[in-house]
Amino acid sequence: MEKKIALLGSTGSIGKQTLEVIEALGHDYRVVALTAGSSDRLLAEQVKRFNPELAVLTDHEAAERLRKKIGENGSVVESGDQGQIMAATWPTADLVVMAQVGFSGFRPLVAALKDGKMIALANKESLVIGGSILKRMGLLDREKILPVDSEHSAIWQCLEGSDPKTVARIYLTASGGPFYGRKREDLNLVTPDQALQHPNWQMGKKITIDSATMMNKGLEVIEAKWLFDLSLDQIEVIIHRQSIVHSMVEYIDGSILAQMGVADMRLPIQHALTYPDRKISRVENFNPFGKKLDFFPPDRDNFPCLDLAYRAAYLGGTMPAVLNGANEVAVAAFIENRIKFTAIPQVIEEVMDGHLNIDSPGLEDVVSADQWSRHKAAGVIDQQTGRMS
Repeated sequence: MEKKIALLGSTGSIGKQTLEVIEALGHDYRVVALTAGSSDRLLAEQVKRFNPELAVLTDHEAAERLRKKIGENGSVVESGDQGQIMAATWPTADLVVMAQVGFSGFRPLVAALKDGKMIALANKESLVIGGSILKRMGLLDREKILPVDSEHSAIWQCLEGSDPKTVARIYLTASGGPFYGRKREDLNLVTPDQALQHPNWQMGKKITIDSATMMNKGLEVIEAKWLFDLSLDQIEVIIHRQSIVHSMVEYIDGSILAQMGVADMRLPIQHALTYPDRKISRVENFNPFGKKLDFFPPDRDNFPCLDLAYRAAYLGGTMPAVLNGANEVAVAAFIENRIKFTAIPQVIEEVMDGHLNIDSPGLEDVVSADQWSRHKAAGVIDQQTGRMS
C-alpha cells in the first residue's frame, strides 16, 4: 500500500534528505504535506516537484509569495503556526516527519500525537523541552515515535525485540566534532567557518555548531531518556571519531549490540520511513575491511556543554527548556561573530544559574521559560559584547 507522508521542515538539511529518500523509494511513498519557515522559493520548487495536498510557510508574507509562485497546481497553501499544526494532523497522512529545528516543532508534535499519528522524529528539541509534559499528558507513546537521529535510530534498532529490563546501559557515540583534542585556550580563537567544518557529517549550521560544542550530544542524552525510558545513569556518551558505530546497547549479561554503517543521514531517515520493513537504499554499502574503531571518554573540561545538558536533565522541570533556548541564542550569536566559541557555554551557564526552576511545568510554563531564557541570553551576550568593544 502507498504510504502518505507529511514532512514538516522540508527545506532544512534533514527535510531535503528526506525528500531524496522518498524519491528513491518510488511510487509506494507519496508526499501529502510540506512545511517550512520562510523559504518560499525552495518550498515552491518542492511543491512543483512533489505536488502535495498542503503547503505551509510559517511566515505569512512568504506564504503569499508561495501562492503566486505555484499558481493553480492544486496544493492548498496555509501559513502561521496553525498551518504547521494543520500539516501535522493532515487527514491523509500515515506518517508525519518532524524535521524542524528548535522549539518550533513542539506544538505540532503534541497535535500529531493527540491525533494518533505515527511520527518520524528528527526534532530532538521537542523531547528535550517537553518530554515530561508529553509523559504526563499520556502522549509519550513509544510505539508511535520513530527516531530519525542516527544515534537514536541505532539504539532503537539494537533494542528491537528486547525486554527493556535487560538493558544495562546505552552508549551514545559522538564524533567529537572538528575541534576534538583542542584545549580551551585554542578554542577561544576558532571561527564559525572552522566550527562548521564537521569531519564526518553533512548537517545544518545550528546542529553542526552543537556538535562542535558537544551540546548536540547533551540534547541527545535528554532525548534518549524519554525515547527509551532510561535513567540518566544508564546513558553514557563515548567519543568515536570514525562515526562508523552509530551507538550501542549493553545488556545485563554483558553483551553489547552495535549498529554500524556509513555516516549518511539517509539511512536512519529511510529506516523510519519504511519501518517495519527494510528496503534497498541508494546509500553506499559499508565496507568493514581496513577500518579502525576507537572509543574514548568525552573531554568534559574543555567542552562543558555536555555537563550543562546533564545538569539540566537531572534538574528537570523547565531547566531543559532554558538550556535549549539559551543555547539557540548563543549559537546564533557565535555564527554572527558576536561572541567567541568558548562564550557559548558561558552564556548558557549564566542563564541557567539565573533561572527559578519549575519542577512540574505545564505547556505554558515551558513556553514562558523558553522565552525568558532567550531574552536573558540576549542580555548576557549584550553585556559580553559591550565588555569586548
